[in-house]
Amino acid sequence: MKHIFIKAAGILNLFSAILHLVGGQIELVDPLLQSTVAVQPKGELVGAWHMITILLFFTSYVILMTGSQHYDASKKELLHFIAMLYILSGIPFIVVSFWYGILAPQWLLLIPIGVLLILGIRKLHQQQHTAVV
Repeated sequence: MKHIFIKAAGILNLFSAILHLVGGQIELVDPLLQSTVAVQPKGELVGAWHMITILLFFTSYVILMTGSQHYDASKKELLHFIAMLYILSGIPFIVVSFWYGILAPQWLLLIPIGVLLILGIRKLHQQQHTAVV
């Protein structure tokens, strides 16, 4: 399987999207909706939450489709962008974990997805170079 890292990233990303949708709704969104937080910030936080859910599912689709098709260099930039987005998105959760003395575990999924994508891009790039030589 020459797209193994990209496929693994896509599967992990899809798992993250489902976990975010179901687990996050139960553990974070529902308690927020039942809280005394004002309606305006409550609505904006719920909207932002579901915006991330959409992003997770959409990037899962892109990664899995890219990992299932013949790879070409034009897809490298898109995968690299997603990889950097995920790695950089994990950093605030590490900072929050240290700052508040808690475990904000989102980085445990976000950063590995980005790393798997980078490994997949490098592997495919190496395979293209050896095929040409």
